[in-house]
Amino acid sequence: MIVAGIDPGLKGAIGLVQDKKAKVFPMPTLKLTKSKKTIDEQALREYFVKYKVKHVYIEKVSARPGQGVTSMFNFGAGWGLVRGILVGLQIPYTLVAPQTWKKVMCKDMPKSKDSTIIVAKRLWPKLNLKPTPRSKESDGMADAVCIAEYGRRELG
Repeated sequence: MIVAGIDPGLKGAIGLVQDKKAKVFPMPTLKLTKSKKTIDEQALREYFVKYKVKHVYIEKVSARPGQGVTSMFNFGAGWGLVRGILVGLQIPYTLVAPQTWKKVMCKDMPKSKDSTIIVAKRLWPKLNLKPTPRSKESDGMADAVCIAEYGRRELG
């Protein structure tokens, strides 16, 4: 059974886990203008169909103080888009708080933004966590694949 993990947002990712194998992809986006992007809903849908995803775990996120109104609106729209696609495809999903999945996946790790990168590299040493060949490893991609692994463990 293939389980997906989603770190929602434009810099988020889609992680896929089956048994001990994993894949991860940056969130597919479309360029609206020179400086604005949006989630590519057709490409996102195609990931779920192509890989025959059976269950999705989505990070349950909320607004934080200091975040801009426009960015939070766009983030929430993307979060809802992911859920809408899953409902349309009749793929069950579970919302999971960051504290919940990190408690399982990052236990005995220092609390840092890079802890999920370390965990993902330990579990899947050959997994590419770079959104582009020239970028550094993405904590969003590491989060997505760790969320998927959390979900796989939860489902047994």
